[in-house]
Formats: sequence, C-alpha cells, structure tokens
Amino acid sequence: MGNEQPAVQVQSVDRALAILDLLARRGEAGVTEIAAELDVHKSTAFRLVGALENRRLVEQVSDRGKYRLGFGIIRLAGATTATLDLPREGQAVCERLATELDETVNLAIMDSGAATNITQAYGSAAVTTRNWIGQRTPLHATSSGKVLLAWAEEPVLNAALDTLERFTPNTITSRSKLLAELDTVREQGWASTNEELEIGLNAVAAPIRGAGGTVVAAVSVSGPAYRLTVDSFASVTEKLLAGAYEISTRIGYFGN
Repeated sequence: MGNEQPAVQVQSVDRALAILDLLARRGEAGVTEIAAELDVHKSTAFRLVGALENRRLVEQVSDRGKYRLGFGIIRLAGATTATLDLPREGQAVCERLATELDETVNLAIMDSGAATNITQAYGSAAVTTRNWIGQRTPLHATSSGKVLLAWAEEPVLNAALDTLERFTPNTITSRSKLLAELDTVREQGWASTNEELEIGLNAVAAPIRGAGGTVVAAVSVSGPAYRLTVDSFASVTEKLLAGAYEISTRIGYFGN
C-alpha cells in the first residue's frame, strides 16, 4: 500500500507531460481529444488540464473550448535559455568588471540548494587565483547566494532556513536575521557578505534577470576584507549593478 501513492503521482506527472507534448504537436486540443489520446476518462483529462492551466502551462482558447500551450511554457523556456546563454554572454562583462574593480568577479546560478559558480574573471590585484568555477557555495553565507535566495521560491527558501551552517563567527545562523537581511537585499537590489564564508573575504553581488524578469543568476565581486571594505560596498555596487543589468539585457531582459 505504501508504494501506491508515489506510483499514482508519477503516473499523473507522466500524463501531464504527455498533454504538453500533445499540444506542442497539434497546436490545440479539446478535453475529449486529450482523454482519447491518453486513454483515460474525460474527468481525469479535465483534472490534469486544470492543474496545467493553474500553472499557466496551458490556456483555453475561449471561442473554441480547446486548449493550447500557455505563457508559462515561454517563461520556463526563457529561464532555461537564459541559463544556457549566461557563460557566453556574461564572460566579457565579468572580465571588464574585474579590470574596473581590480578584484575577482563570478557568475553564479542556483543549483540544488546551493550557489554554483559558472564564470570567473580576475583583477590584477587578486591575491590568489583560486578557481571557483563549478564550486557549490552555501546560499546564506555568500553574496551571490543571498541574491539567489532573496528571489527564490518558498520551498528553496525554507530548505535553506533549515540548514544555516556556521562557517565563521560572522555567519548568519538566525532565521529571523537572515529573513530580515533578505528583505534588505530585495529593497536595495544587492547583497553583501562580511567575512561570513571565510575570514578575510568580503563580497558583493547583484541579481541577473532573464527575459521574464525572473532572477536567474547573480554576479559578484569578492576580495580581501582589508581592500574590499564594508565602507566601499556602496561604490562597488554602482558598477556591479550596471554590469548585472548589461548581462541581463544580453540574455533577453527588457525591464527597467
């Protein structure tokens, strides 16, 4: 009995995906057609279509009562395209920022509950040439992670709040303090860390948005705390925000 529910859930997911595939092939289809294609009762097809419609993955063609793929599909495709384009479109901007700020600049994306760096550029003053590419870093203790977490969906946020590991005395391990900081990140449009992942390392990050305005990545500048001081964060973010906006427009963002 215990395995029946998961099996039913998997079957429902498979059928929902089959509906999307059907609409992609045919353009439009009614509930009766969908039920026949899936070999299920009409009420089952209607329930599945309703769930997809709630997520805007399908929409009803009002004058014919049929369904077609919805805007949600475009949103998902746009997010995927943005992520795939990021390394190519972001590299030149990261290199320019690294030169202007004379520190290490990284691009990071959300990856299974962590911030993973996908692009990196070094300034001439970089103390080390540590390679962060491919490294998974904690969301709550990095500037990029805080940006990604500030605009993350609720399940991701809740999971992060349940695993606030301490790395240094400055690491935020209080749920209420982190939530308050994420509010500030959304309000000011950037995030920072003050020796929260490693002693002696500071960083600032800004959000990168895809075509639909969704935050798909973060660009950060990091450096030794004696040079990238807390007092310098505001001046650094001016150039960082400009760079983040440029990368965003390169991958299809047309917002303000």
